[in-house]
Amino acid sequence: MHYINDNFRNIAPSSTLTINEISKNLEEEGSVIYKFGLGQSPFPVPEQMVKDLRRYSAKKDYLDVSGLLELRQAVAKYHSKKNRVNYNSENVLIGPGSKELLYLSQMIISGITILPAPSWVSYAPQAKFLSKRVEWIKCNMKNNWHIDPEELAKFCSENKREPKILILNSPNNPTGTTHNRLEDLASIAKDYNLIVISDEIYAELDFSGTYKSLSHYYPQGTIISGGISKWCGAGGWRLGTMVFPEELNDLRTAIRSVSSETFTSVSAPIQYAAINAYNTSHDRYLWASRESLAIISEFIFEELSSVGIECIKPEGGFYILCDFSKVINKSSSIRTSKDLCKKMLAELNFANLPGSDFGLPDDDLITRMAFVDFDGSAVLKRFSNDKKFEKEEIPMFFPKIYEGIKKLVKWAKEQS
Repeated sequence: MHYINDNFRNIAPSSTLTINEISKNLEEEGSVIYKFGLGQSPFPVPEQMVKDLRRYSAKKDYLDVSGLLELRQAVAKYHSKKNRVNYNSENVLIGPGSKELLYLSQMIISGITILPAPSWVSYAPQAKFLSKRVEWIKCNMKNNWHIDPEELAKFCSENKREPKILILNSPNNPTGTTHNRLEDLASIAKDYNLIVISDEIYAELDFSGTYKSLSHYYPQGTIISGGISKWCGAGGWRLGTMVFPEELNDLRTAIRSVSSETFTSVSAPIQYAAINAYNTSHDRYLWASRESLAIISEFIFEELSSVGIECIKPEGGFYILCDFSKVINKSSSIRTSKDLCKKMLAELNFANLPGSDFGLPDDDLITRMAFVDFDGSAVLKRFSNDKKFEKEEIPMFFPKIYEGIKKLVKWAKEQS
């Protein structure tokens, strides 16, 4: 092992991908697995995008490192409207998924990486690979699992000399909640000249239908990270976007240069097909996606709350964070959130992730559930008419989620 860089010794694969692989292996062995682990969109890619992918499948040449011009123009126009900032194609980078662009951003931007605890599983490991100092700001249910502006100000005042980068995600993975004090947070970020990466991969899945962004209040210091994996159901297409304000275009130039020496450019057919995601209205598709996710999340919230499992009702995306501390007594077999998840998988075939994977203390009996194990095509078809969706339809359209949650609730009662 002497030839492995110390930053990469004993590293494990991303926990979200690992739980998905474990679930698949168990299914191949004949087990019925209730998959609440990987947060992959259940909805099909919009049909016109699929048609365009076929149409442009013969495109084979390397494209501009920054991305296809027509796509960057469409992305710039889209985010100019959503983020209320006048972007142009030279403010945009296209990458092989937002994860890669986030990694390169952390590589290029110097200073401390500030993260809310909890936050997405990959932000901190990426920083570790780069030997960056990571500072967690603890969040709780009282502040909707998001960074309190006063806590951010306190940290920044105690670390004035060092440059800092703050990574935000709203609606949030792993909690499904939105930050309800963005303007106050923006004021602190401006006071301390923070660079903020606003990970808006779930912004179009805010159940309110309103696009909320820190850039509305702090455009000059906010980099927008996005892509088509969540709101367009195209996770496997691996196309992410990053949009920079003019004030930070030197960072864009640096990331572009590193991109030229790493991934070169994103698949040409994918880029051509993705133009449609940004220059065509997908209002009906998005409305049906939001409505169905809101309905199933409310069912989960009500069921879990009924037995004392504490959680906040999701406001967007497809996640919920669940605190089992009032229903599970710690014992020799359950001392940590990892123990809890292992027991749930062993006894219920219920796959979800421990809160410790998201920056929470390991001894907090908190888990994250993703509610995406259903036929997204069938659900979109059901919502294509205006007939009100009734609770009685949940077992029909969300059978695995319904059955899995019912089993979990029964199990939780038995543990009390």
